[in-house]
Amino acid sequence: MHQFLNEFSFTFNNEDLLKEAFTHSSYVNEHRRKSQTDYERLEFLGDAVLELLISQHLFKNYPHLTEGDMTKLRAAIVCETGLVQFASSLSFEDKIFLGRGEEVTGGRQRPSLLADVFEAFIGALYLDQGLGEVERFLKKVVYPRISDGSFSHVMDYKSQLQETIQRKNLGELDYALVSEKGPAHHREFMSHVLLNGEIIGVGKGHSKKDSEQSAARKALKNLAG
Repeated sequence: MHQFLNEFSFTFNNEDLLKEAFTHSSYVNEHRRKSQTDYERLEFLGDAVLELLISQHLFKNYPHLTEGDMTKLRAAIVCETGLVQFASSLSFEDKIFLGRGEEVTGGRQRPSLLADVFEAFIGALYLDQGLGEVERFLKKVVYPRISDGSFSHVMDYKSQLQETIQRKNLGELDYALVSEKGPAHHREFMSHVLLNGEIIGVGKGHSKKDSEQSAARKALKNLAG
């Protein structure tokens, strides 16, 4: 746990709060003699903090997105699947205090549990360190995943860009695959989107489609700026 904290230069003032964020109710039930609290209340708080900061990030950095688009994108980021990605990238499954029964039935890998723990950690970090430190954490763990197109499957940036170009009568749009590298199980593609032969967006992704969506998103941002 301290190694993880050191990676982010965090020092908790109240380490009981940190432990609480990683304590499942099954562990509390098996250690009744100790004064233990599970993560559920922190999870409630972390959920609200995450929604606020991600909403703010989308509002500030994606001026071309409508209210409906921002709602869809935020929902994809804070849904169970998204939160599990973040928790797994930090090996949170290795840090959870579980009861023996929950351990035996595979609780450590249960998606809902991992998502809950991620939110609980956000809640604990907020209480102990404040909103600024939560923002710093999200800049390292969450925001890059938004930028690299990990959630582009919920947003059709290519269609949005095409509509924008046609509405403003700006010219002809085209896409070009520039590079493809990495092992077969983890390919990385890079694409350019061109307007009248000029590059207006560059994007990367783990498929050609994702790289084009990422390039289109960058182009929309450039056109809005």
